[in-house]
Amino acid sequence: MIRVPSPAKLNLFLHITGRREDGYHELQSIFQLIDLTDWLQFTQTVDLDISIAGLDSVDLEHNLIYKAINLLKPYAQKISGLLIAIEKNIPMGAGLGGGSSNAASTLIVVNQLWQCGLTTEQLAALGLQLGADVPVFVHGRNAWAEGIGEQLTFIDLDQKQYIVLKPDCFISTQLLFSQKTLTRNTKSSKFCAYQLKPSDFGNNFEPLARSLYPEVDEAMQYLDQFGIAKLTGTGACVFTEVTRNMKIDEILAHSPCKAYLVNSLDESPLRHLQVM
Repeated sequence: MIRVPSPAKLNLFLHITGRREDGYHELQSIFQLIDLTDWLQFTQTVDLDISIAGLDSVDLEHNLIYKAINLLKPYAQKISGLLIAIEKNIPMGAGLGGGSSNAASTLIVVNQLWQCGLTTEQLAALGLQLGADVPVFVHGRNAWAEGIGEQLTFIDLDQKQYIVLKPDCFISTQLLFSQKTLTRNTKSSKFCAYQLKPSDFGNNFEPLARSLYPEVDEAMQYLDQFGIAKLTGTGACVFTEVTRNMKIDEILAHSPCKAYLVNSLDESPLRHLQVM
């Protein structure tokens, strides 16, 4: 039996810089890993059944953990059954990458349990089939992201704390992308420009999320009293950086919705994982 963490991420900004011929959008973003984590427990069994406990709201066929396992089957040298128990702490549909992180953790662990012998780069390529956010979790490093989010340049970011709020709503990414008023032509930039003036970098989905989901607007208005509120991913979570004079306990206590205090991570705790 092995128990591993599965960290969340924040998008410190998210710009849409264009639209490709295949319908996908070109993006630029920074992925910041944080210490809000799910926990996955893997137990090998003598039969070949795969069972997942703790995610009853997701059908097995649509479960990214299950899909990740199936991607590894052709490479397995020592296949076994797996009983996977998940302890969910990262809210779902929140823009924190919980499902993608779970899939990445599964690829990393099962690659070793089944002696697949795949490199990190090969696992990241498989993960991309599951979602554009999966590769950054496989690599386990903070990154400047481009393309559909899969072209990663690994970066060092300052150690910070953030207050994250989870509004009581579920945002449809498809609905946001379908809006005619969504900005899709933000000028491309570079990491050095972000370092000079991060306040110039926002989230193209934020105006729409605020107008379509009053709960998001309420959470952002609340955080704007204390700092600069930002949307992560397509939401619903919003966050602000902790600064020196903030009364953190009071901000958390009076939040209009579920609130978290999180720390940034330099790298994922799975980056140097050795199962065997």
